[in-house]
Amino acid sequence: MTEGHVVVDAVEEHCILVGIITQEIKEEQAKEYLDELEFLAETAGAITVKRFTQKLPMAHPRTFVGSGKLIEIKEFIQQNPVELVIFDDELSPSQLRNIERELEVKILDRNILILDIFASRARTSHAKTQVELAQLQYMLPRLTRMWTHLERQKGGIGLRGPGESQIESDRRIIQSRISLMKERLKEIDKQMAVQRGNRGDLVRVALVGYTNVGKSTLMNLLAKSEVFAENKLFATLDTTVRKVVIENLPFLLTDTVGFIRKLPHQLVESFKSTLDEVREADLLIHVVDLSHPTFDDQIEVVNQTISELTNSDKPTIIVFNKMDAYHPDFEALEQTQEEAIQIALDDLKKTWMSKMNQTKVVFISAETKENIDELKSTIYEDVKKIFQERYPYHHFLF
Repeated sequence: MTEGHVVVDAVEEHCILVGIITQEIKEEQAKEYLDELEFLAETAGAITVKRFTQKLPMAHPRTFVGSGKLIEIKEFIQQNPVELVIFDDELSPSQLRNIERELEVKILDRNILILDIFASRARTSHAKTQVELAQLQYMLPRLTRMWTHLERQKGGIGLRGPGESQIESDRRIIQSRISLMKERLKEIDKQMAVQRGNRGDLVRVALVGYTNVGKSTLMNLLAKSEVFAENKLFATLDTTVRKVVIENLPFLLTDTVGFIRKLPHQLVESFKSTLDEVREADLLIHVVDLSHPTFDDQIEVVNQTISELTNSDKPTIIVFNKMDAYHPDFEALEQTQEEAIQIALDDLKKTWMSKMNQTKVVFISAETKENIDELKSTIYEDVKKIFQERYPYHHFLF
């Protein structure tokens, strides 16, 4: 077992998802949030067997949902094989204790689930340190409920570990380890800042976007590299930087961790150095999954996060990926696939998506390499413009 990290059992756990419908979160939105929560649960290794939602003015301060709904959930658990209940919002320490006492199964909230996925995805010492710091900061106020003893950890999805008889001792151990992780991260951040500074005068381009939109696949395509990519949330945690040359123009391309709704603030803080790549980029390529039913909401989540990170408007190219999912049934229309692709592309260029706040927009499929030449040309023009503004006496290069 790696020190400080949870070992996850290979056995799949059966789970229930719980969300609420409020004045701020409408019924359709709540369904979308639970769809995403189910994908998160699947990524962590759980099988969703049932969803529960309840209309409330706001989350119940003691039990998140009302007492009647909690009884309904308990009855379902008693009649079905369920080891885990996941709530689609952050639960307070007292809510966690009250719900667990009532349902008598393991309770997770969205934040714990995301932290657990990050822990399972961390590969480098940098990513592992970032995740452990976020876990420890999240655990600290929840010691009473979560810990039985610091050295004794169980398997399964979520954060479990040390306990109630040694709370004060364990709290000191946790606080000491948090301090150690922070110091370790400071050193790593300094090293990474030096690395960024040593990259020379090349223009920096960062791939940003919601998780699982195809950033790593696009990175592999543009940089001809082998960055890990799969159809799961947070497939990539570590920042990857590659030198890319389009025509005669070199630049640095960075793949960053994907954003998501309600990303735990502990993770945002811990992944500061990764997010510094976004802050220091000269150009952003905002990748969007065109096939996702609520991609416009995902665009807004990413835009808000970037706005909070950078406090400035950076040049941005919006890349609508997975346009192959937009193709009509070309066989039924007696068209070749190439004709159908061109028709789909022409149709997309007439939509509101192609006219987003005067931002450059390109439609592609990274998977099937459709319309990549237009994307390369667009990136080339923007990088060239930035380079010429920075080094006006180097026009002869172009």
